[in-house]
Parts: sequence; structure tokens; C-alpha cells
Amino acid sequence: MSAAHDDACGCFPSGRHWPGIAHLLGSNVQGVAREFDAQDEWANLPVALLDVETTGRDANTDRIVEIGIVIGRGTEVITRRGWLVNPGVPIPAEATAVHHITDADVAAAPSFKDIAAEVFALLEGAVPAAYNAEFDRGFLLAEAGRAGVATGEGLPPALRREVDWFDPLIWARELQSGERSRTLGEVARRLGIDLENAHRATDDAEAALRVLYALGKDPRMPRSYGAFIAEQRRLGRAQADARARWRR
Repeated sequence: MSAAHDDACGCFPSGRHWPGIAHLLGSNVQGVAREFDAQDEWANLPVALLDVETTGRDANTDRIVEIGIVIGRGTEVITRRGWLVNPGVPIPAEATAVHHITDADVAAAPSFKDIAAEVFALLEGAVPAAYNAEFDRGFLLAEAGRAGVATGEGLPPALRREVDWFDPLIWARELQSGERSRTLGEVARRLGIDLENAHRATDDAEAALRVLYALGKDPRMPRSYGAFIAEQRRLGRAQADARARWRR
């Protein structure tokens, strides 16, 4: 982490300059979990990087078959947990072709409802994160709803809709904009991070967390939690607009 970088300079990856932004980042910045101060260095906060493997891509109808959570703090991995999950429905062959998890593998596994308390306890008191966070967050919230857990006050940050998740993919698209592929495996490879068991939840989660910390060494990335979230929001909107224009 470069001590020379100061969020007050307003130097963000886009090259835009927001002078004096640091003093505006109070504890009520939009998207920031109330457990933490917006001016804290994000890399020093506990981060829960979550990854799910599923029966498909639609969180409304498809189900989780594996979930992995890796906790980091101070750029170090401190906890790894993973669960196979019985989805209660057959796993399509095209999904198995990606993650290699079969119906036989999950036949004796618990349902998401059975492990929900363990999962939520691990997410407690940590900033949520995922690579392509919209996907994993959607599945987590959908499964929580099926398990009878409402989102809102008193729940871990990952289950509160007002809290933004860290998303290394958004930063990889910006900081590795000259590269054709921003898949987790390719981004990890370029950063010298091993990912031997791609598309297995805990391995993907650890690789994605290490990618986040590696990208965080770039002096263009904001250091404070609030500035990180604010710029990630802006980049995410800009990237979505660019993809929409490309599809036209």
C-alpha cells in the first residue's frame, strides 16, 4: 500500500480530480456498511469474499449447489469455509460441465436453509465482496428469502440491500482495460495468483480476494472505504452504459 497516496487528492482511476473529497466522506456515505467508518482504509477492514456455484444463471429460479466464503483482513486471508448444498432440484448437465458438481455429489449435502445460520454468522461484521458481485449477491438474497430470512436491520452487511459489495471485476475492467479477457482466471493469472480449481466456490473466492488485494496496490485505486465505494459505483455505471451502447 503506497503511503504517498492520499484520497484527499481525488485521484481516481478515471483521471477525474475531486479536490478535498476526503473531508466529505463521513460515516453515512451511500453504500457503506454502518459498522465501519467511510474514512477507514478498506484493506484493513474485514472482507468476506463470497462465491457460489449454481444450477443456472437466474437467481429467481436456479439454486446454489456450492458456496465458499473467504475472510481477509489487512490483505491476508484469515478464514476459508465452503459448503456443498443440496439444491432440491436436479443439476442440469450444462451447469455440471462448468463446476463438475453432480447430483450424486450433493445428494447427502444440507439444504441452504440448514446451513444458513453458519453462512450468516461468517458474514457478520465484514464488508461483503464477490467477483461479479451482482450474480453472487442475487443468489445469496434469493436463497435467504427461500429460507425465510428477511433482509434489513440486524442482519450481516451482505444481507442488507443498502450495503454495496466490493467487486474486483469492476476494478479489473478499469485497471486492465487493455486486456481482452477479465475472467477471474485470466485476471488472476496476469497478477501471478494461482487458481488451480476454477469454478469451485472456495477456490474461486480465495483467488478473487487475492485479486482484490493485488489490484488494491495500484496507486490509482482509492484507499478509504467511502472513496472506494463511491468510485466503484461510478465505474460500474460507466461500464454498464458502455456495454449497453455496444449492444445497440
